[in-house]
Amino acid sequence: MPTIRPATHNDIPAITEIYNEAGVGTTASYALEPVTVADRRAWFDRLAAENHPVLVLEDDGVVIGYASYGSFRSLGGYAYTVEHSVYISTGHRAAGLGRMLMNALIDVARGNRVHVMVGVIDAANSESIAFHERLGFEVSGKLPEVGRKFDRWLDVVFVTLVLA
Repeated sequence: MPTIRPATHNDIPAITEIYNEAGVGTTASYALEPVTVADRRAWFDRLAAENHPVLVLEDDGVVIGYASYGSFRSLGGYAYTVEHSVYISTGHRAAGLGRMLMNALIDVARGNRVHVMVGVIDAANSESIAFHERLGFEVSGKLPEVGRKFDRWLDVVFVTLVLA
């Protein structure tokens, strides 16, 4: 039975592997180069210092997904808005695990008095957009050709969920 728990430093190698496969290897993220464990450790430590969560989804002792959120923008007026990420490893997608993980992250956000969660999704990723809509997110805007990856210009869709 899969379980969700707060991530620890011991989870960073698995998180790094999932991110490089699911984020860097696709347009789920516009990162162009794989990250290192040291990069992810700095990311994890920054989120922890800002009191932002990183949750992992574990099955039989193996981390198969993670979700997190961080500040949406640095200006004070955005203090109650966060931008989230969710990644599930290959072979475990489309099994309801992402929904479990996101529901847990949404619960944490509510407990932390977050007002709005924002997702930034490649506009061609209709599966991710539909996934977020099933969780109650609304498409709030599209920015044309703001990203470039795999030798093509990419559009971004913003999805938002008002929690309060």
